[in-house]
Formats: sequence, C-alpha cells, structure tokens
Amino acid sequence: MSLSELRTKDVVNTLDGKRLGKVMDIEFDAHDGHVEAIVVPGEFKVGSIIRGEKCGIVIPWDRICKIGENVILVELQPGDILE
Repeated sequence: MSLSELRTKDVVNTLDGKRLGKVMDIEFDAHDGHVEAIVVPGEFKVGSIIRGEKCGIVIPWDRICKIGENVILVELQPGDILE
C-alpha cells in the first residue's frame, strides 16, 4: 500500500468513535524501512501556523487495529496522543 492510498482513508478511534482525519504523513525507520507511525492533522494552533510548523497527531503503528478499504481503525487512549 502506498502513502497516496493511505491518504484517502479516514482514521477513526475505536474507543470513542471519533474521526481523527485523514493520513497526512508517515514516520518510518530509515535503517530497516519499517513504518513506525502515521500522522493525522492535529488541533489548529495559530502560533504553529505562523512559525510554519505542521500540527499533527502521531499514531504508533502498533495502535492500528485494521486498515480497511475506506477507513483505518485505531485504538487510542487520551494519554496516547502525541502531537
């Protein structure tokens, strides 16, 4: 599966049913090429936009439950969210 295919899928947290957005980036290990996390848009912060920073929620690969045709199901507790 390519990044362009992942970017078309909605990411939904199975614990609360909240839609987190679509995949905007991935993180991978440069040594072995394994995907470590996906990144979805985070909260809008004016200061970050002014500084040119991207805001995103990093979802570790091991938190992904299922990748379907139209959706990626993840299991995130409130303390799991890294921005």
